[in-house]
Amino acid sequence: MAWVPYDSFLKKLNTLDDSIDWDDNSSTTVKIALVTSSYTPDRANHDFWDDISANEVSGTNYTAGGNEIANKAVTVSSNTVKVDANDPATWSQSASGFNNARYAILYKDTGTASTSPLVAYADFGSDKGNVDGDFTIQLDTGGIYTLGS
Repeated sequence: MAWVPYDSFLKKLNTLDDSIDWDDNSSTTVKIALVTSSYTPDRANHDFWDDISANEVSGTNYTAGGNEIANKAVTVSSNTVKVDANDPATWSQSASGFNNARYAILYKDTGTASTSPLVAYADFGSDKGNVDGDFTIQLDTGGIYTLGS
């Protein structure tokens, strides 16, 4: 699953803005939330969770705001920076769950939607859900993203 970074996140990297301290696992909460196909990704103009949250899925075993990811890490090896984390928890099967998740949204949760910066999104290619079985997102083995040569 390929993650597409939001321009606002790339700008923060470019200006060395530390508003997303990725590997501070004690005080930085990063989540993966699920949204429906009614959301249209806009890399250039969407910068905070409140730009997206109205399109979030709902249903049994899904918590509004998404699941926190653990063990966030930034590593550097052979001139390449790798950003990674554990897979988010599985959304367990439920007949009253959701079946309309089209995108996964990665963002830093500050507790306020209008100040929770977006990081990236992933397109599932079709609607997914937990109605017919457990739904799990597997983060790429090469990391969420890499920068470098």
